[in-house]
Amino acid sequence: MQALINPRHSLTAWGAGIFLFAASTAIAASPDHQERHFAVKNHPVVMLQNIVNGRIEVRSSKNAEVVISSTADARKVALDIEQVGDRVDINASALQPSAQAEDPEADFQLTVPEQTELQLKTQTGLIYVEQVTGDMKLESVAGDIHLKEVSGYIIVKTTGGSLVCTLCSGKLEFTSISGNAQVLQPALANVSLMTTSGNILYDGDFIRTGIYSMKSGRGLVEVRFSGNDSFDLNAQTNLGTVDNQAADFLKPDTHSTRHIASRYAHSLFGTVGQGLAKVELSSYSGTIRILKRN
Repeated sequence: MQALINPRHSLTAWGAGIFLFAASTAIAASPDHQERHFAVKNHPVVMLQNIVNGRIEVRSSKNAEVVISSTADARKVALDIEQVGDRVDINASALQPSAQAEDPEADFQLTVPEQTELQLKTQTGLIYVEQVTGDMKLESVAGDIHLKEVSGYIIVKTTGGSLVCTLCSGKLEFTSISGNAQVLQPALANVSLMTTSGNILYDGDFIRTGIYSMKSGRGLVEVRFSGNDSFDLNAQTNLGTVDNQAADFLKPDTHSTRHIASRYAHSLFGTVGQGLAKVELSSYSGTIRILKRN
């Protein structure tokens, strides 16, 4: 006689099998985590080339060491970390460069001394840097870049990623195709912001003798200043408009500078205070807006 199969036991065994398969799959697919420590002296240099996708976070500490915490699938990503003197090189690349259903990723969390020079590059992940006071060059294709309380000569380049720079000081250069730029509460003496189609917002004080240039081909360029600021303003657009919401504070140019006619159809020249800083705003077809903060 053929033995009868209990359907409840069969279903239980089938469910258990599915659970074990899912669990083993999850374990096999879980990314690998590494943490490495490198002793350094004053003013170290950290270079991170993340050829795959992924997030990069950098924070400072009082310790004389560089701590690298990485998370990546060792089956898909090759990590190469090397120390040469006070320079630490980090490279992440795909083991199989051919197209896959899911692009490989490598995420990094770095802890560095406060006075560290950074050169960071990634594809689509966020780059976040906080309280580092060294020169830095940050590059991303589509990922955003957020900076907080950083200082130095700061160079940011993106294709579509946006920049948010809060409480930054020193010198800032930003170039992008479609990314936006927001500079909030800065103490920057030299600023150059350029984007083809993104928007630009500068909300903060202008340091006396500082030079500020902000250009967008099609986006909005907005500047918010305080009543204590002192700068000469040159705002020009061809097909766009100049929205002057600070007419009560913007006086005619007191330096009697000759403004040579240019290709721009709409222009605004003026002075706030004694005109000690220099502010140049331009857009081909976007709006330029000037207003005083409350």
